[in-house]
Amino acid sequence: MSKNREIEAKVALNQESYEQIAAAYPVKADFQQKNTYFDTPDELLKVHHNALRIRTFKDRAEETIKVPEAKKLQEKYHESLEINDDLTSEEAESYLAKGQVYLGGNVGSFLKENYPSDVDKLRSFTWSQTHRLLLNGPFDCEITLDQTSYPDGFSDYEMEIENDDPALIKDCLAQLKDHFKLEIATTNNMSKIARASLHAGN
Repeated sequence: MSKNREIEAKVALNQESYEQIAAAYPVKADFQQKNTYFDTPDELLKVHHNALRIRTFKDRAEETIKVPEAKKLQEKYHESLEINDDLTSEEAESYLAKGQVYLGGNVGSFLKENYPSDVDKLRSFTWSQTHRLLLNGPFDCEITLDQTSYPDGFSDYEMEIENDDPALIKDCLAQLKDHFKLEIATTNNMSKIARASLHAGN
């Protein structure tokens, strides 16, 4: 279990820029992950800007809820409180098979405290499948590159730069933008849960 403040720039990429950045920096990690997203039928979590998921990897899983930070350290980049609970692959498979979430950990405590009459209504409603690369980028700042697919067959590319130091994010992003001639309209790309909702399929 962990709680941490997440500050990150989220940048949509085209395939060409994704491949150029992926080839330019040392790869620290390369793996697949699947996100299964949860909400109530009336989208209560979405209304309160909360995002709940179970993320599965090859040999482990985790449950996470992201909630808005009451006191932000900065305003330029995406910032939220991330609450996590580790799950075994078997535990995750059991909950996902039922379309339910694990309520026994810190995420469950948050849900029961804030949505006491609605936790039993939480159900999975869509998913995304991501191929993730972690790179050692400029200024030793970690870059995350994601190629993500969704239930309706749509796929996209995204870069995330997460760091406790907003100034380092700014410097890293500026160098990447200059070196790869990136046209960045915004550094707060739509979240994966929002994109997964748009591409949920039938």
